Amino acid sequence: MKGMNSMSEMVDTNGNQTRLTSSSDPKHLICFSHLRWNFVYQRPQHLLSRATSDYHVWFLEEPIWDNDYRLNECQQTDKLTVLVPHIPHGTPQEEATRMQRQLLDNFLAEKNIKSFVGWYYTPMALLFSDHLTPRMTIYDCMDELSAFLGAPPQLLTQEQRLIDRADLVFTGGYSLYEAKQHRHPHVFAFPSSIDFNHFAVARQEQADPVDQQTKPKPRLGFSGVIDERFDYKLVSELATQHPEWQFILVGPIVKINRELLPKGPNVHYLGMKHYNDLPAYFSNWDVAILPFALNESTRFISPTKTPEYLAAGLPVISTPIKDVVRTYGTEGYVQIADSADSFAAAVKLALSGKHPENWEAIDTFLKENSWNHTWHEMHRLILAHLNVAVDQ
Repeated sequence: MKGMNSMSEMVDTNGNQTRLTSSSDPKHLICFSHLRWNFVYQRPQHLLSRATSDYHVWFLEEPIWDNDYRLNECQQTDKLTVLVPHIPHGTPQEEATRMQRQLLDNFLAEKNIKSFVGWYYTPMALLFSDHLTPRMTIYDCMDELSAFLGAPPQLLTQEQRLIDRADLVFTGGYSLYEAKQHRHPHVFAFPSSIDFNHFAVARQEQADPVDQQTKPKPRLGFSGVIDERFDYKLVSELATQHPEWQFILVGPIVKINRELLPKGPNVHYLGMKHYNDLPAYFSNWDVAILPFALNESTRFISPTKTPEYLAAGLPVISTPIKDVVRTYGTEGYVQIADSADSFAAAVKLALSGKHPENWEAIDTFLKENSWNHTWHEMHRLILAHLNVAVDQ
């Protein structure tokens, strides 16, 4: 795909070639995110780091509440800048919204940004950005946020407003697509993808990280946010029944009572790790697990870790999350288990080397579903839609 600075040939629905001229190209993409850039490296980071090939990306985070009133700019790369609003403690919500709007307006004026793509992960950002007129508005719906613990009561209303304003709606999985497809004429499913080469190095022996070296084997590993989606009862039962297995849990603990989490000499919480360090951890695991609870917060998820584990060469076992079952379970790439007993049986099968059997098919699938390919397809849709808007 050519960069946005060049002339781009597009094909319309009738097969006719038209051109999108550089004069109409937005050079900037402003992302409104509920996640912080330097939190767990996941969908926003994968996609927007690739978007820098076509735009200068401005990643606007939710406010930090302290004693300042300012917008902090944190340069990540030449074409990606994280924007962090600072709002004084105790500011009433209505006033905080006004302050965020003012910070955003000042930023746009200072940078002389008049034409841009608005890319939303959180509908709540409309409260301070609904006066803007992006060249194009995209809602990349990566989760059903209204189902998460602590979701704002007005989130569903704001989401409908965002869907009504959006030119394109992308979803982070097929279940989300099914939930949104009738609410907008241009909804497209883009499930979790994979940076295959990054994780495939785990298939060769990597030095065991220091905080993992002393843990015996076999090791069952989980990497991700430990929150209300984590099935702590399942992991507790497995850890109690199988003291010979070591449970390595990598990731931040948020929005969950730590007293509920599994405890024991074979349960190890190693905290959040840098994305670049994950292959070394994965390389020294024996089995990867996706112990998600079946509740409203997991109804529509498409775990990014599924293809990452497989790219690392690990056998994977998951609870019956719908998108994992339909994408990986039915093909035999991942074992699906709905109880502690069936999970334990699946672990034993994986440890024996009897699952999965067809790594060649798995690798073919993974290489066809790269983040590069996903961004390419998203950008193709963006350019096509911009072209339609120009012709009108």
